[in-house]
Amino acid sequence: MKKLFGTDGIRGEAGAFPLDEKTIETIGNSLARQFTEKLGRSPRFIVGRDTRESGAWIERAFCAGAGAAEADCESAEIITTPGVAFLTKKFHFDAGVVVSASHNPYQDNGIKIFLPTGKKIDESIEREIEKDIYGVNIENQTAGELGELGVRAVDYQESYINYLAGEFKTLDLTDLRIVMDCANGAACKLAPELFKKFGAEIVAINDAPDGVNINDNCGSLHLENLQKKVLEEKADFGVAFDGDADRSLFVDEQGNLVDGDAVLWIMANHLEANGKLKNRMVVSTVMSNVGLEIALESKNIKLVRTSVGDKYVLAKLLETDASIGGEQSGHIIFPFQSLVGDGMLTTLFLLEAVRENGLTLSAMTTGFTRFPQILVNVKVREKLPFEEVPEIAEAAQAIENQLGGKGRLLLRYSGTENLARVMIEGENQTQIEKQANHLAEVTRKSLG
Repeated sequence: MKKLFGTDGIRGEAGAFPLDEKTIETIGNSLARQFTEKLGRSPRFIVGRDTRESGAWIERAFCAGAGAAEADCESAEIITTPGVAFLTKKFHFDAGVVVSASHNPYQDNGIKIFLPTGKKIDESIEREIEKDIYGVNIENQTAGELGELGVRAVDYQESYINYLAGEFKTLDLTDLRIVMDCANGAACKLAPELFKKFGAEIVAINDAPDGVNINDNCGSLHLENLQKKVLEEKADFGVAFDGDADRSLFVDEQGNLVDGDAVLWIMANHLEANGKLKNRMVVSTVMSNVGLEIALESKNIKLVRTSVGDKYVLAKLLETDASIGGEQSGHIIFPFQSLVGDGMLTTLFLLEAVRENGLTLSAMTTGFTRFPQILVNVKVREKLPFEEVPEIAEAAQAIENQLGGKGRLLLRYSGTENLARVMIEGENQTQIEKQANHLAEVTRKSLG
């Protein structure tokens, strides 16, 4: 039985298995039956989606399946992923369901499910859903009849925006011009409305979704237009969200990228200065630049790394009781506020730090120097542990010795393809390119 849930729910091409209508109904039905058994009553689910053209029918298919198992479903319609997580807790739903494929193109979609705590559903629930999809537990089901799902959608959206605004009552942005790339996604209406509440002048771009233009040469994966617009507008600050706005990346007043690593640096310093950085620790993934680790070490702050994925970052945050964690890609978690990455919340925290320090965004990044990086992919026939291949282990150790603590080697396999990934960071671009190409060739000869 093939595993369908990844680190961020089920994702794939809309209309094709496992995101065809019948399978989506099964997902809804399975989730509802499991919750009914656990709770001893009919469960309540809140559903939200991004702006993809497939979102509405996927939402209805899920709710039809859940309704057949007597679940009560409501929709917040177009809203961010963290917005659904907030509503799940605020309005005492038993689970929140997000229909989104985040930064993927419009042809894709996905389903991820949150508990009221902000955590995603347990793997045990995911495995049972997969069994139902493959017909292990049930063979037939009948979709339920649906009424209007989004009767309270506007109220739910406003509740989320008012919550965010209420958490930053003293934040004043009246003299700031902010360029906001909404990725033609879930943030299009919500983000400009939120930041206008603080008095900021908002220049919104990519805020006219048509069902197929989500993430299309815009948003957090395509920052060139935002950088250009910030300079054209002589803006103080630029922010780009992804399709479901659980991530945000930034551009400073000089047009320079401020990624997740830089945000972790800024916020770690700000939290530490205010006595709020627990255990002098920041959590990130193996993909964070070694420059962040070195910068934090200079302040006697430890960087703890996890596997790639916000799921693993959150687990480590809870394990260590740390105050902040995130990914280079812009997914930042403040567990004292929420267990879910929230691009708009991150933006508010960052702007609060900028204002309280009386500095520009570019000045706030001082002290963090990004090291040059190279990534080489190598096709392999099999994925043997690297330490069990003497030639690779010896070449890798030689590079580690050459880096001498002033760089980093990461050798890992792709989770979805037969590829080995050689990533090296160091002080000299020419040197790390030579090292990476050498290790790639050794790997190719040994495993290719």
